[in-house]
Amino acid sequence: MYTPFDLSGHGAVVTGGNGGIGYGMARALLAAGASVAIWGSRPDKTENARTSLAADCGDASRVHAFVCDVGDEAQVEVAFAASVAALGRVDSCFANAGVSGKGTLLLEMSLEEFRRVQRINVEGVFLTLRAAARHMAQHEQGGSLVATASTAAVEGAARNSHYGASKGAVTSFVRALAVELARHRIRVNSILPGWIVTEMTERSVANPRFTDAVLPRIPARRWGHIDDFGGIAVYLASAASAYTTAEQFLIDGGYTKF
Repeated sequence: MYTPFDLSGHGAVVTGGNGGIGYGMARALLAAGASVAIWGSRPDKTENARTSLAADCGDASRVHAFVCDVGDEAQVEVAFAASVAALGRVDSCFANAGVSGKGTLLLEMSLEEFRRVQRINVEGVFLTLRAAARHMAQHEQGGSLVATASTAAVEGAARNSHYGASKGAVTSFVRALAVELARHRIRVNSILPGWIVTEMTERSVANPRFTDAVLPRIPARRWGHIDDFGGIAVYLASAASAYTTAEQFLIDGGYTKF
């Protein structure tokens, strides 16, 4: 029987899985049968997310949580080793953790601010996917690597040039890895969210001026929600995407096409 979306026995790591899009991905992966390790930089928030996910899926043994600053090489290595120990094997890794650009104008941007964004959004993805790729390359079945980028990677993100640069770098990095790692049966893809209601965007989407300017540009006529990323997460983790690599999936309600 063809059951490509059954993730029973599958181990997945989701960085930034303690909230927002990462939490939506983790919840869907668990619902499909996977065991999941979420990473977060804030201990209380991360533990609360673990508790909530465990209650939601009804099986606490399949939910693990680790505190990790993905911009710190040593912490990433420790968290990944702990995730392997907890899950048995990591079959998919979602490098989803990221920070916003805070709407900083280029003329007022410091080098420190530029580097703050690159440290998590670029270096954090590099460190996470490198750790996962080293693990997956040792196993015949390979695995799936996924990075969360943004529509800012493909459009002009005014007041967010450093954020756009970081997400553009992620999509280029993903394409290169997809070609390089294919021989190890590792597929690599990116997800580009549009305007999604999360802690990172709540101030913007609650602003009437922002809503009046942006919402009419979204053909779907609504903001995205974290559960809009459950399906793509399960697809990219599953056997259904066995021949899908080097792609970028726009999940934006049609925003970039209108």
